[in-house]
Amino acid sequence: MNFDIRRYVILSFIILVGFLYTFRLFYMQVVDDTWTLRAHEVAEKRIEITPPRGVVFDRNGMKIVSNRTYFNLMMVEDEIKHLDTAAFAKLIGWTVKDVRNRFKEIVKGEGTYYNKITGKRTSNYQKIRKYPFLKELTLEEISSIAPHLENFPGFYEKVTSMRNYPFKSGANIMGYLSEVNREEVDDDRFYRPGDNIGRSGIEKFYERELRGRKGIKYIVTSALNNAIEPFADGKYDTTARQADPLKLGLDMIIQSYGEKLMKNIKGCIVAIEPSTGEILAMVSAPSYDPNMLVGKRNISENYPKLALDKNMPLFPRPLQAEYPPGSIFKLVQSLIGMQEGVITEDSGFPCDKSMVGCHNHPSARNVAEAVQYSCNPYYYAVVRRIIQQGKKKRLFADAEYGLNKWHRYMTSFGLGKTLDADVSGQRPGLIPDAKYYDKWYGHHQWAFSTIRSISIGQGEVKLTPLHMANIAAIIANKGWYYVPHFVKSIGRKGPLVEYRTKKRTMVNAKHFWPVIEGMRRVVNENGGTARMARLENIMICGKTGTVQNPHGEDHSVFIAFAPMNKPKIAIAVFVENAGFGGTWAAPIASLMIEKYIKRKITDKEKEKRILEAKLAYISTPGQ
Repeated sequence: MNFDIRRYVILSFIILVGFLYTFRLFYMQVVDDTWTLRAHEVAEKRIEITPPRGVVFDRNGMKIVSNRTYFNLMMVEDEIKHLDTAAFAKLIGWTVKDVRNRFKEIVKGEGTYYNKITGKRTSNYQKIRKYPFLKELTLEEISSIAPHLENFPGFYEKVTSMRNYPFKSGANIMGYLSEVNREEVDDDRFYRPGDNIGRSGIEKFYERELRGRKGIKYIVTSALNNAIEPFADGKYDTTARQADPLKLGLDMIIQSYGEKLMKNIKGCIVAIEPSTGEILAMVSAPSYDPNMLVGKRNISENYPKLALDKNMPLFPRPLQAEYPPGSIFKLVQSLIGMQEGVITEDSGFPCDKSMVGCHNHPSARNVAEAVQYSCNPYYYAVVRRIIQQGKKKRLFADAEYGLNKWHRYMTSFGLGKTLDADVSGQRPGLIPDAKYYDKWYGHHQWAFSTIRSISIGQGEVKLTPLHMANIAAIIANKGWYYVPHFVKSIGRKGPLVEYRTKKRTMVNAKHFWPVIEGMRRVVNENGGTARMARLENIMICGKTGTVQNPHGEDHSVFIAFAPMNKPKIAIAVFVENAGFGGTWAAPIASLMIEKYIKRKITDKEKEKRILEAKLAYISTPGQ
């Protein structure tokens, strides 16, 4: 009997111990956050080594984005002993209140963790983790602090780097970096608080290619958390590797020159190499020195100024400004008309100003003369034939059918959609189709007479300057193009696959010759609208446009390519509030073309006129 009692007592004791052990294990793993924090402590024995960000070169091998050495003053709260706050504040040039607020800011910046089991919220901040107390210190600044850090245990300096833009150009292309936020840290294990990430431009689009690979160093620590030796003799350590350099198709010489030409002008320039689709220049004016947005201190000081500037220097006009294209659109209308067979290259129409307004010139007897004279009534007649082909019995149904076919042609030129260039923030423009007009007027309630302004690139049609430059590249290539892009190679690899795929329009190559001849006459013969774009020994083919602007002076636009027979550059220039396309946009384009092909400017008077121009412009910070 006594034996049975002892057996039950022992069995009960074992069950009780097991229950207590299981409960304690559950509490440690699920309920008690201190054990989670302890796991984080163990993880902190890994030292991450961040490599410098990848550098960027232009097409000529010039380094256009590099890294400059800076320093962070780091802190580990667990190692801070008896801090003399007043002395420390004096060392770094702060007040005692500033120092205390910085400690609070770091803790707050780490956010909190919510335990679903206990319903408690605890801070993500860890006393054993390293945090940047001061960032982006120059060599001079850290040199005045570092010799005295032995008096302040828990603080030490750490070498870091930030971007440097030696040419002070291409801000809208390169973009900028800023600190990661909490969500980005949670989403990607590569980042830690205080790291930078690309926010716009090339820096954002090629973030993964530019950030490189972090290195890891494992160390063994004592009970007092002091490093003793490398773990396993460094067997598991990895070396940080800087990213392969990016080589752009960008020509920084003409990029910088374009920004110089547009210094006192609002508008933009886009230049493309037709044979590759590589973007040679992309000027957004007004611009700013990209070094103004390097580092947290500069961003805090300069970003608000740039954001409030009435000229909108942060607005990437080549990618996001959607303008009516004006008369440059007539080039594409000519091509569609010939492909559809509603006109031939020898078709002529009278310049009947009762149909639509036009300037004084002879009636165009063929497509080349229509381009040369930029005749509005001619294109009114051409596009009416494209839209109203008599394919359907009812007028409205026929217009719907014709417009949708016209729309398909336009999208084959890359219009009405984003061109997917390797830079963030593009807009698609607008090429209206039948559904678009149905929303405004109702189904089968409109015809060509309702939408005729699209004939001359006005009305609802909108293109970005990147689209405009790509039209010039397509015509130079007689019907095909590569998606415009910046990156020529990533290390030893070529551009991404999508930038090596040739895209073709719906227009046969033979139809481009009359249009090209007309563009030649625009620049090089009497009666052409862009005589100010002429160059000695370089045959430029171009087309002017004067874009109606209901809010003020008309806009000046010009697209071109050169040389005529072996095109090396296609270009679009858009000058806001400047009037006739041949007056401002055309000469700017010719200067850019000559600078690219000859590397010098022969007409100094033309250059001086542009440099001294001030067109509806207000002074911008950094210029």
